[in-house]
Amino acid sequence: MANSRIAAIDVGNDSLKGIFGEMEYDMNIPNVIARDIEDRPIIGLEELDQQNPIDGIHIRVHSPILKDNNTIYRVGNLATKSSNSTELDPGSSKSEEDQTLIMLFASLALDAVRDENKQLFKRSNNVIEATYMLGTGLPLREVKEGKDVGFRSRLLGSVHQVEFLVTPKYQGQKVNIRFEDVKVYPEGFAAFINLVMDNNLNIINKELIDKRIIIQDIGGLSTDIAVIKNRKVDDDKAQGFNLGVSESLENIREEIRSKHGVELDSRRDVVEIITKKNDRNHIMVKGSRTSVHDIVDRTLFELAKKQYRILRNIWQKNSQTEICYFIGGGSIILKDYLKTMNNNLDGFNIDFFEDEKESIWMMVNAYYKLINDFNRRNKRDKQAEEQKVVKTK
Repeated sequence: MANSRIAAIDVGNDSLKGIFGEMEYDMNIPNVIARDIEDRPIIGLEELDQQNPIDGIHIRVHSPILKDNNTIYRVGNLATKSSNSTELDPGSSKSEEDQTLIMLFASLALDAVRDENKQLFKRSNNVIEATYMLGTGLPLREVKEGKDVGFRSRLLGSVHQVEFLVTPKYQGQKVNIRFEDVKVYPEGFAAFINLVMDNNLNIINKELIDKRIIIQDIGGLSTDIAVIKNRKVDDDKAQGFNLGVSESLENIREEIRSKHGVELDSRRDVVEIITKKNDRNHIMVKGSRTSVHDIVDRTLFELAKKQYRILRNIWQKNSQTEICYFIGGGSIILKDYLKTMNNNLDGFNIDFFEDEKESIWMMVNAYYKLINDFNRRNKRDKQAEEQKVVKTK
């Protein structure tokens, strides 16, 4: 097997987070794609290579595991500006969507094509042969349904090609992606690993290791509940719900459009409005600063009530739980509403991550810890096997 590189990737409903190599490179790309034409029009062609490739991802993706093969896409920031952009819909399965794969392949290709990896991957006539050891994850609901097995085998069994079209710096480059191995982790388990262990899987939070914990991961399209008992996820208690923040963000976006005549490009624009440090819940309408607080409060309070109902039901069935951690991008949006509700109602022992980046990057950090450990053990086992062969000779 050729040189392989570690990649930990969380294809979240809001954005993709990726960590590569020895943690020397990471990326965050909005999970938005849009079909496009090969020769997309741009202004200032000569300035294209001065731009950040992440802001201009324009690719053709070829893979036998895609339903729509050999198709051209804008990805991430570039796609948010398209009228035909698509985001994952509520009720969809991450493991079965082309969009998940397109985001995954795009991120790997963006890492492989970097000058820093010239010595690692073979290059010939603008074609890069890249091999990865991938750690990623799926919602608990999909893992319980066994969809992780098919997802992994599809990735392992094929060569996947990304061709950069009108993309800054990388125009004309092709990347053939292969996998030495793929590990697909259930998201709730990954969150627990990240809470209690460091990058070498040494225990860092001893006070948590034997506690009974609920982890409520609120994403864009779903909410995953992991019940941790005896240092592992209780598979029978783990649950997934088709309830995330995306639908509420769409409702806010639509109400802003109908009430104020302001068209926001994507859900991500809505998130920025409701989480920014200054002028939170305000937009500009014809140049005037305008509050959308009433729309945001009403919509998110209704969602918080549903999330709190989930917490209450889960805690009732797991009465010896000691603490519930809310994680994920959705928990950041709903944090104030959930805290207020909990203070006025049951008073459960709940906690949030005040460091928003830590909460959003929790899954991918866990995948990195797990795939890095697997890679180390894999290399050690291979070396031991080689030594055995030498001794027998």
